[in-house]
Amino acid sequence: MAIKALGYLGIRSDKRDEWGTFASGFLGMQQVDRCGKTLAFRMDDRKQRLVVSDEPGETLAFIGWEVDERRDLEQYAVRLEAAGYPSTLGASDLADRRFVEDILVFFDPAGNRIELVWNPMVETDAFQPGRPISGFQTGPVGMGHAVLHVDNIEKMVPFYRDVLGFSLSDYGLKPVPLYFFHVNQRHHSFALVGSGKAGFHHFMVEYQNLDDVGQGFDLAQLDEGRIAYTLGRHTNDYMTSFYANSPSGFFVENGWCGRVIDPQTWEPHETSVGPSFWGHERLYLPEDERSKFRDMRLKNAADGKRTPPMIDCPWLYQELQRR
Repeated sequence: MAIKALGYLGIRSDKRDEWGTFASGFLGMQQVDRCGKTLAFRMDDRKQRLVVSDEPGETLAFIGWEVDERRDLEQYAVRLEAAGYPSTLGASDLADRRFVEDILVFFDPAGNRIELVWNPMVETDAFQPGRPISGFQTGPVGMGHAVLHVDNIEKMVPFYRDVLGFSLSDYGLKPVPLYFFHVNQRHHSFALVGSGKAGFHHFMVEYQNLDDVGQGFDLAQLDEGRIAYTLGRHTNDYMTSFYANSPSGFFVENGWCGRVIDPQTWEPHETSVGPSFWGHERLYLPEDERSKFRDMRLKNAADGKRTPPMIDCPWLYQELQRR
């Protein structure tokens, strides 16, 4: 029994036109025609990866996680019930809307809607990006990653680690508690920010080409207020990225060359060097809060901390070898 990848995300928003422009024209997703008030977007051969429903709230509506086998859904239902979390299994109309064969629905301790799904449907037509990009890094590592604000991290960490079986990648306690989890070779597919808030912090999409990130950064600079974090590189997953303000106020990380790990041998550990080697200036924060992160980056630079050579970006190195 295992959750193997982040399958899809759902967003509540009454800013449909803005999301259409943002997800397609800026991120490069393919908008898919759907009846009613729902927008759907593709990133690869899956029927849909992002769903935006015309509802007030401007926040996360649901997170969809893929499982290996159909029986995993039943086993998770039993585990959730034993832990005090009721679930609903096998709603066929909902499975049809999610373009999966079967589904299990429940809520985490903070009230976030979680959907476990089996056998997502594949589209026969080729993916057509909304702007010229080389494509997204998805496949076995899933859609990307999702990060939640939490006001009770002591309750949320055991739920995702012990009940759902996510594996801890690493964690840091300063300047705010951060816990990162993996479910496959991607360094993390999920994370919790102990900010004392509740809600959606960001989701990440990973591009296959650094230039796709750079060209997106150029587009973001043309739209005042679009950039939330400047271009930078993370210390734990080595992702080069910037963060954009979405139409709904939370962030979307636009990244390249994230770290690939071996889940069988990975050892969780505490980090103390802060989230970034360089960059990622948090433009949305007041100066006193921004300076805490900046000071950690400047110390990393003074201490000579760097990412490993490009060979430690396994998927890219393997692709270069094939060519």
